[in-house]
Amino acid sequence: MLPLVLALVGIVATSLLAAAAIAAGALTFPAGVVATVFGGIIVVFVGYPFLALLILFVAASALATRFRFDEKRNRKVQEGRAGERGISNVLAHILIPTALALAAGWDPPLLGSGAVAVLYTSALAFGASDTFASEFGVLAGRARSILTFRPVTPGTNGGVSGIGEAFAFAGAATTGLVGIGLFALFGSPVHPPDIFLAAAVLAGFLGCQVDSVLGELFENRGWLTKGGTNFLGMLGAVAIAAAFYVAAGGTL
Repeated sequence: MLPLVLALVGIVATSLLAAAAIAAGALTFPAGVVATVFGGIIVVFVGYPFLALLILFVAASALATRFRFDEKRNRKVQEGRAGERGISNVLAHILIPTALALAAGWDPPLLGSGAVAVLYTSALAFGASDTFASEFGVLAGRARSILTFRPVTPGTNGGVSGIGEAFAFAGAATTGLVGIGLFALFGSPVHPPDIFLAAAVLAGFLGCQVDSVLGELFENRGWLTKGGTNFLGMLGAVAIAAAFYVAAGGTL
């Protein structure tokens, strides 16, 4: 856990950034409150690089959501009413990273520092992969069911496209690379970086595919909400990252 002064600075920074996101219309007020509370827990228990990666994920998601937003709104496939993320979306993407932070910051730790860096980054790599696939893929001219390969309307749960898959991979890869840079910047470099990056990219991208399968099988039938689908997709991504990390010689 961070020393008291550094923890307070982190909590204040988290609060100000959440307020800015609310003011910019990226988060609803309740979602901003949730982000403040959980972001504060993350920074207190595992420190600034974890918070910084979360903030960059939120910022990138907001930019992707606003990309060609008028077109998305005209086609009724936009996020929220004006691109804002609600409390369900925030909870779906922050519960698992917060649980990982608590496990690593507990005394004694339930996860090693190397393991939590990989799993946390992989969780957010899934978030970026899923968001990029949705926000850019929905603008594709065509999409196909991930299970039957039949043509579906872009934006349909379980629908995938070449553009969406390319951006899904880009989201996971970018998160992994940024994670390596942030941990090095804050004095906690990851070792070995190639395993770290491979785990984040693989888990993020494959977790996005899991999300699509769950969306087609369960969300389309009303058996899962969008938030539930995202939560299970992220859980799948973390499980994939853990399996890969252990297989590569790491320890949890």
